[in-house]
Amino acid sequence: MGQQPGRPMIAALLLLASAPIAPKPLYRDPVHDGAADASTVYDRKSGEWVMFYTNRRADLPQNDPKDVRWVHGTAIGTARSRDGAHWTYSGTAHIPKSCTGDTLWAPEVQYLAGQWHMWLTVVPGIFRDWNAPRFIVHLTSPDLTSWTCSDRLDLGSDRVIDASVIALPRGGYRLFYNDEHQNKAIRTADSSDLVHWTPGERLTQTPGEGPKAFYWKINWWLISDAWKGLLVMRSPDATTWTPQPDHILATPGVHPTDRAMGQHPDIIVTGNRAYIIYFVHQSGEVDTQAKPDLWRRSVLQIAELTETDGILTVDRNAPVRVRLKPQTASRLP
Repeated sequence: MGQQPGRPMIAALLLLASAPIAPKPLYRDPVHDGAADASTVYDRKSGEWVMFYTNRRADLPQNDPKDVRWVHGTAIGTARSRDGAHWTYSGTAHIPKSCTGDTLWAPEVQYLAGQWHMWLTVVPGIFRDWNAPRFIVHLTSPDLTSWTCSDRLDLGSDRVIDASVIALPRGGYRLFYNDEHQNKAIRTADSSDLVHWTPGERLTQTPGEGPKAFYWKINWWLISDAWKGLLVMRSPDATTWTPQPDHILATPGVHPTDRAMGQHPDIIVTGNRAYIIYFVHQSGEVDTQAKPDLWRRSVLQIAELTETDGILTVDRNAPVRVRLKPQTASRLP
């Protein structure tokens, strides 16, 4: 006879069974309808989960199909939730202009070394094409509301985007980011103080962006946007990485608003469960066929990760029950 589940496990299963089912989409930006690139953390003071995201201007008219001003001039949107399933828009983040610029992308928010940190991609202007410098800035906050400029990261390139930061189990910190001058490869950099960074190795040979590193189920994981689904890599030590053969969220979903590939992940680990938040362009929707420029709209979706024998999978079409547990800080293995 197999081992019976203990009382704590039964209680956890019952609690999850009563959790709300997340809607599709999980979240839609009410201002420009272009939510993307989420970073989600727990605010101990308010007892809420807070989501920071790129507030793309999907409603901005285009002069021609190559005009990409709509992904420039972007603020960082915020939303809040008590349970992780239902989110309410809470305005844009108060980011100092003195150390940033007109275009803000891909916030990475973490509680480390006793305070909140944000790493933010900055493009110094609003451009009609993709040919502009980009850099990553570091900000700090005591409360997730008031942000102070810290430093601009020196990573040896003027075209770096999309930070993801982890605390290493043996001390120090590791940054994962995209270097556009190296065929948009995912690279690493290390730091002992969250200020001075030493660029390290190149992890991918194929282009991609939006890396997210996290620890779950005795492994480190790195998920990044390969523009044909999400590339998954696994590591025992956050240094040596093994890629999965297949990409997750590559096949469009069947439900309305989820009918395109998943892009730029965020991960929430809560207890033994892990959820992935990803954005989806609305190119697969019926009204987009009648008015093609509506494909630029993007929404945020959520799904639960499953791990089997070191392989991650996602069923984006399954109902997702979500009740996120309160957290205090990023956890080490």
